[in-house]
Amino acid sequence: MKTFGQRADRSGGLRLERMRASPLWQEGERGGGFRNIHPMLPGLRDTRGPRPSLGDFLCGGDRRAPSQHLPSVNPLPLWQQPADTGLRATWLGHSTVLVEIDGYTVLTDPVWGPRASPLRFAGPKRFQPMPIKLKQLPVPDVVVISHDHYDHLDYPTVVALARHTRVPIITSLGVGAHLEAWGVPAERIHELDWWQSFTLPGGELQVTAAPSQHFSGRGLKDRNATLWSSMVIRSAKHRVFFSGDTGLTTEYDVIRDRLGPFDLIMLEVGAFHPSWGDIHLGPANALKAWQLLGGGPFLPIHWGTFALALHPWDEPAEALLAQAPALQVPLVMPRLGEPVEPSRVEGVTSWWRAVDEGAAAPTASTPTLKLPRELPWPMD
Repeated sequence: MKTFGQRADRSGGLRLERMRASPLWQEGERGGGFRNIHPMLPGLRDTRGPRPSLGDFLCGGDRRAPSQHLPSVNPLPLWQQPADTGLRATWLGHSTVLVEIDGYTVLTDPVWGPRASPLRFAGPKRFQPMPIKLKQLPVPDVVVISHDHYDHLDYPTVVALARHTRVPIITSLGVGAHLEAWGVPAERIHELDWWQSFTLPGGELQVTAAPSQHFSGRGLKDRNATLWSSMVIRSAKHRVFFSGDTGLTTEYDVIRDRLGPFDLIMLEVGAFHPSWGDIHLGPANALKAWQLLGGGPFLPIHWGTFALALHPWDEPAEALLAQAPALQVPLVMPRLGEPVEPSRVEGVTSWWRAVDEGAAAPTASTPTLKLPRELPWPMD
């Protein structure tokens, strides 16, 4: 049961004071919670069709997982060499990226666990292993966690990081309650409201929490008890945007003006559905977000690891490849584990197309676990 974490609004003390002081916090009859304060753009959420049911999620959809593991690369040899340009990114799966930025390493939303679920025997199972084991990962200078959903805040990964490293963790308001409950010392946790920053000792690397449009929660009764954020990583020479999870918002204009321009933009593109358009981007809205952010090399994340929606596993990649040329988007789409310097990427190789050639995709099995009807939907 530890995987559910700790209710932040019941922890009291300075954490709760900071949460209540946030302009994003709203008191309610059943306690308070965070909210999206910027208006939802018209047409983002398609309310004409039915929302997917839990049964659809567990058994529906076509080609939601590849027929075999995706090609991946061992990044360890290249990580031993400095990046010539000072900026290098290695997509390790889903929203986990190791960013090397002017001598520092930043790890985003690290998830090495087998499921995006509180349960070991049920819930979305990883169809793609990480390119390396967690114990092989060079200790980063900082870990960034955008929000508390299971595919971004992973209990076994956090426990391992707490036991074997002293790396600081930067996250959104309230999420530190989970981390402390799992053994991360309080002095290593830095919780941010939107537009607040944490600067590493030495003053040469800064992480700023920025707006996103999403929600939070790990159980049935803690929806929006913690904050969700995008994150901007800045050094003296480079700036990187990491979306976390989000729908399309005009706040990206403000982020561009206050924290840009960006040398690398990482935006979520997978796990989308028309009825979730206000809280997930999908490829088309990710391209609109890229434009609002002012452009720059675009590394798509939040795909290729878990089946969290009903669309085919490779649809995000194919949609981007089809739509990006008209906007002259410099896509950065490496294989998993392949370190790339964004400014040196000259094109995209559609490496994912060979995965399902000549093979039948696995079919979903009928679930035997009875789940509560009140389960939040979507769950990421």
